[in-house]
Amino acid sequence: MTRIAIADDHALVREGVRLILDAQHDLEVCGEAGDGRAIVELARAVRPDVVLMDVRMPGMDGLEAARRVIAGGGPRVIVLTTFDLDEYVYEALKAGASGFLLKSTPATDLVEAVRTVAAGGSILGPTVTRRLVEHYVRRPDAAARKARLAELSERELDVLGHLARGRSNAEIGRALHLSEATVKTHVTRLLGKLGARDRLQAVIAAYELGFVEPGRAG
Repeated sequence: MTRIAIADDHALVREGVRLILDAQHDLEVCGEAGDGRAIVELARAVRPDVVLMDVRMPGMDGLEAARRVIAGGGPRVIVLTTFDLDEYVYEALKAGASGFLLKSTPATDLVEAVRTVAAGGSILGPTVTRRLVEHYVRRPDAAARKARLAELSERELDVLGHLARGRSNAEIGRALHLSEATVKTHVTRLLGKLGARDRLQAVIAAYELGFVEPGRAG
């Protein structure tokens, strides 16, 4: 059973999301909070697997709350937002969130997103990643970028390029003529070298380092 906590300052939104998730045999809402401080305390108390985090909340916003919830190996976070281009969304992803969903997302997509993130995946399409990066990316200087890329092997760079295109391990394996298990090993090493929590953060790092340019990862 995957346990989910919901953070949103609108009770009606929380109730709607709870009804959708609790209707699934493998999902359970274990708590709700109406502001950032409350969800941080709730997450520590009930230890959910996934937190659905609103961006704009009173007291402490969803960005700072996401940082605190994720810190120290906390639950995975999906950011909820009204807009698909939002500086807070990008900063939340940098803080370690596993993706974002629009509040207009269909119920079936919400359910699958929660399952995907609970299983270790990310929810953010490559097109949206490019748009976010194009607007908000902050790149280190050229020397620093070159030094970080030099830490990666040629094969790891190949894998990183495919990750930036939103490809799965199976798709990467077919493209590079590698087994899925071998690709998984490369991805794990890649995440470690980049200091990335998951595939999504690795993709953001690829843009920051200039390895992938906005609009050229398709």
